[in-house]
Amino acid sequence: MQKKENTASVAPAGRTLLLKLTSIIERLEPGRIFADVQPLEVELGSGDGSFLVNYARLHPGRNFLGVERLLGRLRKLDRKALRAGLTNLRGLRVESAYCLEYLLPPGAVVALHVYFPDPWPKRKHRKNRLVNARFTEIARQALAPGGVVYLRTDDEDYFAQMVKEFAANPVFRLVETPRELSAVVTDFERNFLARGVPTLRAAYAKQG
Repeated sequence: MQKKENTASVAPAGRTLLLKLTSIIERLEPGRIFADVQPLEVELGSGDGSFLVNYARLHPGRNFLGVERLLGRLRKLDRKALRAGLTNLRGLRVESAYCLEYLLPPGAVVALHVYFPDPWPKRKHRKNRLVNARFTEIARQALAPGGVVYLRTDDEDYFAQMVKEFAANPVFRLVETPRELSAVVTDFERNFLARGVPTLRAAYAKQG
């Protein structure tokens, strides 16, 4: 019987931590992507990797996947992670919603980090927002029981939408964001805080 091709592969060690998709229809296999089998956390829209690299450094007993559409940002994440000598972090270039729904194995993720997604402030563009009613369902699919979605934004209208959608899904319950997690900021957040713009946070755990 022909061996099934893995959905993603890693370039030779020491050169890059970015994954190369060999299939866009088969789900990722975390056990083959990371050196150690550990709880998996995923950041959707990882920017330049400021948050994920620092957080992965603090938690060597977990694996982290940074999902980012823009190659330039993903290369910054890769350089930072390599300089830090991290073995528990990988990057993947793909749309966040697609990865969440079609590439992550059901029940494989213990935490989803969604920080400062594009707010699409114009009313006619709000349909393009990542966090909507459908997002709560595909997040439920990817999360393990007890898994948590951590949300951050500076946009009050978008934050109200996030809270509304998760509150409407009975699978999720509101929980506290750990102080230790809040202390690790993203690149956008650092700039916002320097300008006096507050961060709005919420976290929702999957029940059952």
